[in-house]
Amino acid sequence: MPEALLRSDQERFPAEWEPQSAVLIAWPHADTDWAARLGDVEETYIALVAALVPRTNVVVCVADADLQTYAEARLRSSRVDLSRVRFVEVDYDDTWLRDSGPITLRTPNGFKLLDFRFTGWGGKFEASRDDQLIEHLVDAGVFTDATRESIDFALEGGAIETDGAGTLLTTWTCLHERHPDLSRTQLDKRLRDWLVQDRVLWLDHGYLEGDDTDAHIDTLARFAPDDAIVFQACDDESDSHFIELRAMAEDIAALRTRDEEPYRLYPLPWAKPIVDEGRRLAASYANFLIVDGAVLMPAYGDTADDAAAAVMAQAFPGREIVQVPCRSLIWQNGSLHCITMQLPQGLIR
Repeated sequence: MPEALLRSDQERFPAEWEPQSAVLIAWPHADTDWAARLGDVEETYIALVAALVPRTNVVVCVADADLQTYAEARLRSSRVDLSRVRFVEVDYDDTWLRDSGPITLRTPNGFKLLDFRFTGWGGKFEASRDDQLIEHLVDAGVFTDATRESIDFALEGGAIETDGAGTLLTTWTCLHERHPDLSRTQLDKRLRDWLVQDRVLWLDHGYLEGDDTDAHIDTLARFAPDDAIVFQACDDESDSHFIELRAMAEDIAALRTRDEEPYRLYPLPWAKPIVDEGRRLAASYANFLIVDGAVLMPAYGDTADDAAAAVMAQAFPGREIVQVPCRSLIWQNGSLHCITMQLPQGLIR
């Protein structure tokens, strides 16, 4: 048995579909980038929490006590059950917790919270408060049996995807953009060592207009159980994404499982272009969130929403597929998975 697999028996990066204790989010407010359309995005957050609470607990970061009171009132007025919602007061720049929240490993003695540097996607935005988020959540007593490991290396949670069994999926574009001085071999080793993986699968193609993450994997391709990959396809030959996403599909088709077999592939349909004040927005169905018993998928008010839900049902049999309206989120270049971070079972107090 490879040495890395022996290590993963002791310390392991769980897949998103494994049992969870909660989902972590941060409530938008007037000092975040949502200010200009705060009412619209609050409706998405209310719909998200309403979809989560029947299935899991929700930990909601709030900037101060007034924001907590306000968020509680908004949720209560929408008849959201608050018995499974926990608020924690902590400072943050914005609400993209997939990238500023903890990447969690299971260990023989509990959990390890990997606290990589968050640089606002390569210095595009101010992120100093977000970079301290994990430390502040630890200080607030959110986690149990967990130690924080600070790692001086820029890496966002949306840039990596694991099958829970030692295989990591990522994009060369993003990792190379963050660390242009490192070779693929060097990056590969660092990812394997820190995330306790024995192999890294790299995609060389794939992008979305309106995405400022430099091609995060969670906007493009995601693992599903039993050696499957769900990915964003484009069947419109007139669309600017067609050539690149077709090349990405070919990259994915060439990948092999640990048993040297092709992955089972589930291409997602393509939504019609969504343009806001002349700017194309990144409407990807690959930005879904897996929770206990369900898959929460972004919906954009497009005819492809239901078709995407049908693909999800095939890829995740036995899980309910729940559509969450996310058109407001892509105005700020992210979607459902980007604003959430799942917390493995047993991690929260």
